[in-house]
Amino acid sequence: MTAGLFRALLLLVWVLSTAVDRLWWSHHGGLPAWDQADYLNSALDHGRALGLIPGGGWLGWQALLDLSPKIPPLASLVNGVVIAVSGDAPAQAAWSLSLWNGLLVFATAGWALSLRSPQRLAREFALLAAAAVSLTPMLLELRTDYLLELPLTACVPLALWRLGCWLDPTRPSSWWKAFVAALAVSAALLVKQSALLVFIPACVWALVVALRSGLRRQAQLALGLVVVTLGLLPWLRHNWITTLGGTNRAVIESAAREGDPGVLTLAGWFWYPRLIPDQIGWVLLVIGGSGLVLLLQQRRSGLVAPPRDGSDRAQAWSWLLGMLLLGWLFTNLSPNKDSRYIAPLLPLVLLLLSRGWLQWGLWLRRRWPVQARWLPGLALAAGGLAAATPAWMQQSARLQNRHQGPLAAIVRRAGGGVPGAEPSTLIVVPSTPDLNQHNVSYYGRRNGGQLVGRQLGGSRAHVQPVLDYAELVLLAEGDQGSVRKAARRLDRAVRDSGVFTRVDTFPRPDGGSYSLWRRRADVPASPGFDQRFPALASALERGPSGLDPIFSSVAIEHMLDGHFLYRGPARKAALARLNIDSGDRQARWTLALLAVLANRPIEASKQFAALEQVLPDNPWPSAFRAVVLLAGWDPAQAAAVAAAANTRLGDQPVLMGLDASASVLSGAIWRIPEAIDLVPKAIRVIEQSLGTQENASS
Repeated sequence: MTAGLFRALLLLVWVLSTAVDRLWWSHHGGLPAWDQADYLNSALDHGRALGLIPGGGWLGWQALLDLSPKIPPLASLVNGVVIAVSGDAPAQAAWSLSLWNGLLVFATAGWALSLRSPQRLAREFALLAAAAVSLTPMLLELRTDYLLELPLTACVPLALWRLGCWLDPTRPSSWWKAFVAALAVSAALLVKQSALLVFIPACVWALVVALRSGLRRQAQLALGLVVVTLGLLPWLRHNWITTLGGTNRAVIESAAREGDPGVLTLAGWFWYPRLIPDQIGWVLLVIGGSGLVLLLQQRRSGLVAPPRDGSDRAQAWSWLLGMLLLGWLFTNLSPNKDSRYIAPLLPLVLLLLSRGWLQWGLWLRRRWPVQARWLPGLALAAGGLAAATPAWMQQSARLQNRHQGPLAAIVRRAGGGVPGAEPSTLIVVPSTPDLNQHNVSYYGRRNGGQLVGRQLGGSRAHVQPVLDYAELVLLAEGDQGSVRKAARRLDRAVRDSGVFTRVDTFPRPDGGSYSLWRRRADVPASPGFDQRFPALASALERGPSGLDPIFSSVAIEHMLDGHFLYRGPARKAALARLNIDSGDRQARWTLALLAVLANRPIEASKQFAALEQVLPDNPWPSAFRAVVLLAGWDPAQAAAVAAAANTRLGDQPVLMGLDASASVLSGAIWRIPEAIDLVPKAIRVIEQSLGTQENASS
């Protein structure tokens, strides 16, 4: 097989798989559910922030980084560019999945080429591997589901392949290989941080190899680490707090809520292996697995030469097997388990099974005479057709249940999807796969629209704020979906209060209906949050006891006002007060809190510094300033602020704890014992302050 023919056939594999995907999207598109709509929203946000999609524009790097507080931005950036070209309907946006699938196909084929020689057999093996990733049921499912797992599954094998090429001791290392491997690792980590589950053992392996090699490879490893650090640092520095909180909720809290098996239980260890037959398909698994058995048997009997003859590159296969086993081990250590979380390792499994398929082909060639050399190819094609059949059937069964509903009609009636419309928020009380706050936001912002959906009803405390401030509310008649019982209380309040009037009713395909409610013209909303915000911000003057009422109110307001429209008027009013009196404490607290909520630690530090001058006897401006400096990755300055305030005010446990902990983070490791002693004392003072507030409020 010539190189040109190989490239043409590889391209054909991608084109045919894309054609199949587009067939599914055109006939079974359906409505995006919670996760899918959330990722569509992220892509739309990033496309707008780049100025490529109507409804947004370039506002700077910080504004761009604001859009990815929990999950890295690379996939959303790529997907947003695709939306700008293809259109913003979900089926049009899914063209990005075809690009990621192309990357997966070519990366898998590239890795296969590095595992075999001579070139003729290597190319056949690479085509088998490319066909396998195109026929696997799980990967076919991910190609028709708008999630991050397909981009991740494309980037992880690419990175492991390039890292393995750099580490291969049978080939000379090069700076270029190290640089490309580092870029690929950075790309995978910038798609989703769960790539670390595979890259932690890979990086340890690379470190061990580099330490055993000469200075040249060690210098190349250092270059790679610099490239990865520079790639991740802007996003991580901006969003590290929300990333930690989001990871905790997505991994630990979600695992506890869903009842996933424990890490050290037998069920936990067999959780992912038991999924392999359905994810890969029995035909691929049986033929590939038996081919591997045949290969081992022939090697024992001497019919096939061992890897050292160059036909199978032993070092390259050791890397693949090691990454497969270690990747499975580390993925299994994650408390949260889902069938798609193991997807980044499926291409590695398929490379292994494709070697078994190749062995059957070689065996058949030796069995047939020269005149019938076309028969092995025919047999492999028949096997491929047999492998495609269960994947097709599984996909058909899955996509027949795609969600349908009146979402588009509801959004149009609420004023969403209209270019140039005023920003508005629709409170969504039900939460079902066919209608939830996430897909309301996506459909509401298509075509440059400005309608966002937000969910309230999970608490009794939500009822009165909705009655006082909400303009649009969506209710459900019949199944409410995955909502708490408190949502029914809000549902009844909206219907019975006389504050809202029913605008329209929308039948649901499976029975029941949705109803859209709008605030009556003769029942004006209460004064805006921007007017109440300064008083809330001033409560910070009391220290931690003021935090709970602030963030409880802000959390509800961010649901009622999905565009955060209160921030502009609140900031303008505070600046106007400062023009009259530069020592206005309430204005300073307002600006400081606005900066904290907007994740602008430098601006918040400036406002807290001004409050230190206005309130020289109050420790909390200094304490808050030290905290935001820590959030902004400036521990040395945070320690200096806390130490200076503690000297000025006398022994303050919170300031002493901040000084010690910030000093340790800035490199003063000799203060670790002091920090261990002081930080718990600081925490107790804060807890006592919070307890005093709770007692006062009760």
